[in-house]
Amino acid sequence: MTTEPAPHQPSLFSAAEQRTQITAPQPVESGITADVLQQWKTRICDYQSRIQTMEARQPSLFDQLSDPQAAADQILPFALAQQNFFFFNWPADHHPDSACLYFVIDSVSSLLLYVGETCRANQRWKGVHDCKQYVLNYQALHFRHQIKTAINTAFYWEAPIDTRPRQQLELALIKQWRSPFNKENWRFWGTPFV
Repeated sequence: MTTEPAPHQPSLFSAAEQRTQITAPQPVESGITADVLQQWKTRICDYQSRIQTMEARQPSLFDQLSDPQAAADQILPFALAQQNFFFFNWPADHHPDSACLYFVIDSVSSLLLYVGETCRANQRWKGVHDCKQYVLNYQALHFRHQIKTAINTAFYWEAPIDTRPRQQLELALIKQWRSPFNKENWRFWGTPFV
């Protein structure tokens, strides 16, 4: 049985905009101590817990359609049902072949690590995905220091079907939550798992 490759998703950014993206800082040394790891996680958790406790605005339907940030304010990643991170190894028919936003979460630490979007949820992670390696590096460091972790994925199925609005919503969520595995936030948290 052969698997068809996922269709190419156009980028939210033009070629010129991509060249002006934030350049990644140098990765932190691989000899990260348990204390340094905990401090890194605490900084992110402190920031993200403030986002969770903010009162959600009640935008009108027009606001949600015209303002990605208004729509992002209504999505609560930690309130979504979570599944094992290795969902991509399951049969393709286990997830809908539809657009969604997805969130990689360390549920032990209540830490949102990554925000992503796709037009085909049952195909997106079948091939190469940088976040897979970041998660493996993250887990390896936790195992080395005997720190408990549980990586899960949550899906938001009400994402826009059209690519550009979905990518705009994804970017608003990345900026709002400052998820550390998204390159847009490396300037805040560094790149210890890249």
